Amino acid sequence: MELTSAELTVLGLIVEHPRHGYDLEQVIEQRGIRQWTDIGFSSIYYVLAKLEKRGLIEAAEGRSGVKSRRVFQATAEGRQIAAEEAVAFIADLRAVPHPVLVGLANLPLVSERAYDEALRSRLIQLEARIASVMEAERSQAPLPRPAREVFSYSLSLLEAERSWLAERVQVSDE
Repeated sequence: MELTSAELTVLGLIVEHPRHGYDLEQVIEQRGIRQWTDIGFSSIYYVLAKLEKRGLIEAAEGRSGVKSRRVFQATAEGRQIAAEEAVAFIADLRAVPHPVLVGLANLPLVSERAYDEALRSRLIQLEARIASVMEAERSQAPLPRPAREVFSYSLSLLEAERSWLAERVQVSDE
C-alpha cells in the first residue's frame, strides 16, 4: 500500500501520539512541516478521512461530539504500514519535481540580465531560508532524532543550492 507524503506525515504524527485535526495542524505548523511536504490546513481532514476509510486510523473510543475534535489513533495495520512506508521514503530515490528546473529548461526565453537578477534574488531568498531553518532548529532544541535528521537534511540541501548559486552569481561589494 503506497501512501502519499501527506498521508504518511499525518499517519506518522498519529502513530507518534493520538491526535485530532486541530492538534495535527498545530504540530505541522510548529515543526515547519509545510517547508518539505504539501499538506494544507484544509487537506488535513481529507487525509484523516482517507486514512480512516483504509483502516489505518480510527477514532478513539468514548469520544463523541464535534467531528473535528475526534481524536484519532493508529491501528496495528496503520503502525505497520507507516513503518514500511517510512523506510521506502528513505530508501527509494524518487524524482521530485522542482520549479527551478522548469525555469532553467526555459532559459532560451530569458535574457542574460534577467537570468542573473533571478539568480541573485533566489540567493537572497535562500540565505533568508537558511537563517530561518537554523533559527527554528535552535528554538526547538533539544530535538528528538527524527526532527534533528529533518533539519540536517534540509540544511544540507539548502547549502548545496547556495553553493550552486554562488558559482553562478557574481556578488558585488555594494
